[in-house]
Amino acid sequence: MTEVFILGIGMTALGKFTERSVKDLSREAVARALADADIHQDDIEAAWFSNTRQGLLEGQNGIRGQCALRPLGFSGIPIANIENACASGSTALLQAIAHIKAGMCDVALVVGAEKMFFPEKREAMFNAFKGGTDIHRLEEFHQQVSAQGAALIPDEYRQDDGKQRSFFMDSYAAQARLHMQKYGTTQRQFAAAAAKNHWHSTMNPLAQYQHDMTVDEVLAGRVITWPFTLPMCAPISDGAAAAVVCSADVLRRLGKRRAIRIRSLALRSGIQRDADDFANHIGRLTAQQAYEQAGIAPCDVDVAEVHDASAYAEIQQIENLGLCELGEGGVYTEQGHTALGGATPVNPSGGLVSKGHPVGATGIMQLHELVTQLRGEAGKRQVNGARIAVAENGGGFYETEEAATTVTVLEGPSR
Repeated sequence: MTEVFILGIGMTALGKFTERSVKDLSREAVARALADADIHQDDIEAAWFSNTRQGLLEGQNGIRGQCALRPLGFSGIPIANIENACASGSTALLQAIAHIKAGMCDVALVVGAEKMFFPEKREAMFNAFKGGTDIHRLEEFHQQVSAQGAALIPDEYRQDDGKQRSFFMDSYAAQARLHMQKYGTTQRQFAAAAAKNHWHSTMNPLAQYQHDMTVDEVLAGRVITWPFTLPMCAPISDGAAAAVVCSADVLRRLGKRRAIRIRSLALRSGIQRDADDFANHIGRLTAQQAYEQAGIAPCDVDVAEVHDASAYAEIQQIENLGLCELGEGGVYTEQGHTALGGATPVNPSGGLVSKGHPVGATGIMQLHELVTQLRGEAGKRQVNGARIAVAENGGGFYETEEAATTVTVLEGPSR
């Protein structure tokens, strides 16, 4: 089967852009990706479009990709719409890879675009997150979440303050408390992960937040849901990213030396397990599958982007990726191994907590950072000698874990 390469990639800056639309954000990301690939839009033979919010917040259902891409001149080609919660962008990429491997096209476009910030629709903005779990079991899931590790919550944080937040922060907080209970992980170690990413983001001009924070400053933030403070949680973000992927035959014909090989991309759903059975977490099983497909081991990974919608999630995912042992993610992070200059830098982009998290675009944005790293073009945040990179992108929640998770392994060109 043919190998598949990322020929070009581009993304917008992230933020809260009241005047920008999904179409406008898509236009910028696509233009950047085509320019980076040094090809024309007429070379694109098929396209996949990832978005999760436009139907809920704007009423644009069914044909979001056609509406975003037709005005840019993409017509006549297959355009497919993909929604898989926060893993939508990487799932769209998986479909494009499969299309190329099946010989159905040689050059494809993958676009993730999200407009999440509508200040005049604040309640709808937060209600949209509930669609990332089983709405028919929402009360049941809420009760499960509330009970997990509840004994660890200090008395002053036991009562809900009534302020709006996403369902996902409560779910991540419950997992974090179980991890604390089982392994002795501390709130300060979560803060260390967040502080590291806020520092990384000061070197990323596309990040939503670009100010440094100390561990103590992270801990001093407003408590969202214990043990998380505001700087430990990903913000609501607008933004878009796009990637041009191609077959090995096209790459040989074009002779592009900056292309990045996709060694593997694994997608899984969860299995029935106990909430504190971290050895069978969806992220861990997906990583094992991706490593096997790519023919690598965790020790081969030079740099990683993980889905830190909360700071705890990064600690869990570095364990899932095998960068450290189960239960050691907090200590490993606190010791500086995941920071730039450490053993395996994680989220040099600033991660979701600081770079931003426009849900449908996040998976492609993770790859934008890793492609930049593997090309040696990341400037002040460059990971020296990076050759193998891994991205973990989780989406939704079902009972005790994410509903979908992808892990992608990339290999850079010889330099």
